[in-house]
Amino acid sequence: MAREQMAEQDPEVRPLDAIDRTILRLLQEDGRASIRSVAERVHVSRANAYSRINRLIEDGVIRGFTARVDHERAGQGASAYITLKIVQNSWRTVREQLITLPGVAHIALVSGDFDVLLLVHTADNRTLRELVLTRLQAIEDVLSSRTLLVFEETDLVVGDRAEPAPRPPGAVP
Repeated sequence: MAREQMAEQDPEVRPLDAIDRTILRLLQEDGRASIRSVAERVHVSRANAYSRINRLIEDGVIRGFTARVDHERAGQGASAYITLKIVQNSWRTVREQLITLPGVAHIALVSGDFDVLLLVHTADNRTLRELVLTRLQAIEDVLSSRTLLVFEETDLVVGDRAEPAPRPPGAVP
C-alpha cells in the first residue's frame, strides 16, 4: 500500500532527450522566453515546444519560473553560507523552523562534518549577526553553527556552460 501511494506522488521519471535539455537551458537563461522563440531555437514546431514544456512542468522537472536577483543591488549586501550540526533525526523539525527565517535562500541536508547547509542573504552584517546568534541558536535541535561570509558570488545556469543547440533534421555538421 505504501509503495502504491509513493507511486501516485512521484510520477515516473522520463528520460530527457537533447531537445528537452536545450529547452531547459533556454528557459534557465530566460524564463520569459516565448514558446515561439524556444521552438525556433530548438528547431521544432510551436505545438511540440508547448507540449514539451508542459510535460516538463507536469513531470516536476520544471518547478517554477523565477528572476535571477543581484542581492547587493536589492538591498541584501551581506550573504553567507551557514553550516549547522543538529540533533540526530531532527531534520524535519529543524527544516520547518529554518524555512521561516528571513533571508534564507537555500536549505540542504548534507553529509560530512555538518548536517545542514544554508545560504542566507541579509541587509548587512548586523542583521546577519542577529540571524545567526539569536534566531539560529534559539532552535532547540541546533547543536552548533559555522558562518562563512560570501565576498563575491556568481550564479550559474546551464546556459553559462554553452551546449550546442540540436541541429535541425538533415543539417550538415
